[in-house]
Amino acid sequence: MSRIPPSLDPAIADRLKRTADGLVAAIAQQYDTGEVLMLGWMDDEALRRTLTTGRCTYWSRSRREYWVKGDTSGHVQHVKAVSLDCDGDTVLVQVDQVGGACHTGDRTCFDAGRLPLMEQ
Repeated sequence: MSRIPPSLDPAIADRLKRTADGLVAAIAQQYDTGEVLMLGWMDDEALRRTLTTGRCTYWSRSRREYWVKGDTSGHVQHVKAVSLDCDGDTVLVQVDQVGGACHTGDRTCFDAGRLPLMEQ
């Protein structure tokens, strides 16, 4: 039986560069298509839970509590891989998304329309 660690592995925690609130940005990406689904926030505990449970856990800045993606909506994110960027301030979580990733129910949070680029 595997034991779930009570805290984030110190080797991982030492690599993180957190905001003043102790958070790192977490980008959720569909593992097989590369589609960017959403941006959430994780602290050490949310990252530990994500790494040990196989389900994405985020920190809600507005509600000030942890939330596991899909617990209320059924739109679950099954974790396939987790990577840390070169600066240590962003986590890429590659997931198999069930249902919509956005709180609006849409597949992705990034479908509100492209912004116009200025001609150069």
